[in-house]
Amino acid sequence: MINRAYDLLKPKKQETAAVFASPHSGRDYTNAFLGQTVLDERTIRSSEDAFVDKLFAAAPACGAPLLIARAPRAWIDMNRAPDELDPALIEGIGRGALNPRVSSGLGVIPRVVSGGRAIYRGKLALAEAERRIATHWHPYHAALQALMRQTRLEFGQVLVIDCHSMPHDAISNHTRPGGIAPEVVLGDRHGSAAGAGMMDGVEAAFIRAGFRVVRNNPFAGAYITQAYGRPSVGQHVVQVEIDRSLYMDEATIQPHAGFDVLRGRLAAVVEEIAELGRTDTALAAE
Repeated sequence: MINRAYDLLKPKKQETAAVFASPHSGRDYTNAFLGQTVLDERTIRSSEDAFVDKLFAAAPACGAPLLIARAPRAWIDMNRAPDELDPALIEGIGRGALNPRVSSGLGVIPRVVSGGRAIYRGKLALAEAERRIATHWHPYHAALQALMRQTRLEFGQVLVIDCHSMPHDAISNHTRPGGIAPEVVLGDRHGSAAGAGMMDGVEAAFIRAGFRVVRNNPFAGAYITQAYGRPSVGQHVVQVEIDRSLYMDEATIQPHAGFDVLRGRLAAVVEEIAELGRTDTALAAE
């Protein structure tokens, strides 16, 4: 079994309403899991948001907590609902209402990694799926909810930055021929997950750091933005997707020479986002 569900890196004192979280950078690939999968050790990592936790590691120094899932996305997906179980993978699950994510093999227990490559040879027992959800999904989300609750109590509102990375092909394939692909995609489910002022502030932080930024296309946010984004009650969630080619070789899943440069640029972004929530002045304007 994969051990602890998450790491929580806290500042000495939380000084901002911003909370950073990385649900897909987990890399605890146990021998048991590697023995279950038909994929090799590199291919099984192809859906992982590799090193994203390290890219946003400046958060605690900026007065903001950073929550990091330890389990790999291929083993359990923290950005799916716990009832998004795939009947093509999990024994004893009947077909429910059409869910494109589940149908494509990307339920809470994924059936495939990127490129549609199957993870397992056969099906998994329902008891195993339920065990993964109980030991990892629920603790991660309980920790995130506790951070959000505590932050709202102290600062009046909370801004969750849900940190991800995207394959370069995923964004280049959505760029018009001859166009320049964005480097960062911000998702707030088209305004339903974060207030306009918050989204503007997050976008401005990336632009000032020199990033090409678009909103909600092709990634508008998944379960975490949908479940927790409630700007009307001061609960803002923005999903951040960063082009993996900026910091790593996607074929080998290894950082390249641009990693430290990008991490430095993102440290400036993190500081500016933290400043958004450092007092309740900006937040109260929502």
